[in-house]
Amino acid sequence: MDKEKILINSSEMYAIIERMTFQIIEKVIDYDNTYIVGIRRRGEYIANRIIDSISRNNKKPLKSGVLDITLYRDDLSEIANMPEVKSSNIGFDVNGKTIILVDDVLFTGRTVRSAIDALLDYGRPSKIMLAVIVDRGHKELPIHADFTGKHIPTRKSEVIHVKVKEIDNVDDDCVTISDREA
Repeated sequence: MDKEKILINSSEMYAIIERMTFQIIEKVIDYDNTYIVGIRRRGEYIANRIIDSISRNNKKPLKSGVLDITLYRDDLSEIANMPEVKSSNIGFDVNGKTIILVDDVLFTGRTVRSAIDALLDYGRPSKIMLAVIVDRGHKELPIHADFTGKHIPTRKSEVIHVKVKEIDNVDDDCVTISDREA
């Protein structure tokens, strides 16, 4: 595969987020004690879309936060010489709360493990759930998503990108696949 191929277009992304929203609405019992936390970067924007959809469909929005996991990653030395650390925005007490972590792609599970470590530094939630747009398989840790947009089996040499308008210079949200850069 020489270049990127679109796997999920914008209308399919919208449908996926709507479906995930209804799954979340079905599972959430206590809206006052459930929070959606996006994993910076793309998880933050996907979380916002889910929150907007919940507000449209349920009329009772969930509170939210953003989690930067840069310093918790176990591959920090591999991703950049000087990684850009942004702030987290967890403006609520996580103790005893249900937290729905949101990320773009579930691959090995290491990003989610880092997010859980970062979240636990804020306190002890009663429950942590996970929502992802794409689950690729290839897990190295016993982590699974509670809400999955789409399972897309891939080769390890392939890269799945969830692209969002806010940061990826695209007109519409989409999911692409390409070969890993050498």
